Amino acid sequence: MKSHMNIALLLLSSSLLASCATSPLGRTQLLMQSESGLITSAAQAYSQMKNETPISKNKALTDYVQCVVRPLTNEVVGEWEVTLFESDQVNAFALPGGKIGVYTGILKMANNQDRLAAVVGHEIAHVLAHHSNERASAATLANIGLVVAGIAANSRNQDSQLAIAVLGLGVQYGIIMPYSRTHETEADLLGLDIMAKAGFNPSEAPKLWQAMKQDKKQSIPEWMSTHPSDDTRIQALTERQDEAFALMEAAHAAGKHPKCVMPNLSVTETSSTRATSTTSIKKATQ
Repeated sequence: MKSHMNIALLLLSSSLLASCATSPLGRTQLLMQSESGLITSAAQAYSQMKNETPISKNKALTDYVQCVVRPLTNEVVGEWEVTLFESDQVNAFALPGGKIGVYTGILKMANNQDRLAAVVGHEIAHVLAHHSNERASAATLANIGLVVAGIAANSRNQDSQLAIAVLGLGVQYGIIMPYSRTHETEADLLGLDIMAKAGFNPSEAPKLWQAMKQDKKQSIPEWMSTHPSDDTRIQALTERQDEAFALMEAAHAAGKHPKCVMPNLSVTETSSTRATSTTSIKKATQ
């Protein structure tokens, strides 16, 4: 057992030597995963999703989403591919390597250009802050820690098994979930900055979450959720409004005035296809 313990401890110590980084908002991060590997995996997942999930062929909605996303991606580097999926999911996402997906269902809540910019800006912020890498690294580190604990406690003993099970809950609720809440809050604030720099109205971001809150039938306690409560998000976004408005005013002074008019969802065509409506938005490295 001693040799297994030494190996596990070696894995743990080598993991702690992985590269440290700083998030765009100044938080220290531990990034253990290969960014190129994450980009490859994300590209594969995105391709599979486009094959399996209907893609909207509603030109008016597609053009509208592109109109909102383009000013946001103009504020960051890289080439971004955007797909509007025909789905009732109230969601959107962005993946490492510049892959953005928007579900038509989110347009019912993000019902103007500024609210949609808040949603997409939030998702882009996850990518810019390398949150996928950080989450994967945290999970890897937690698993190594559980292996070390299992070897040390000798899992054949029932009391030890119970202790390890409790430790597992401690990892879930004490490390991984709060980590995710930290990511969500960081993406909210960074996304707010991105939308404001693009010229969108940041006051619509907390209003979006107020609408989300009113639409929910029930919520679970924040400490058991991977996301901050709606009230926590609204408060954080509200407290950052002065900084965001300064960024928006600077954007307007620079001639950035997004004007994207959302089509009427009750009369626009809602048919779908698996074939088209994916657009690449290129941005030169800054």
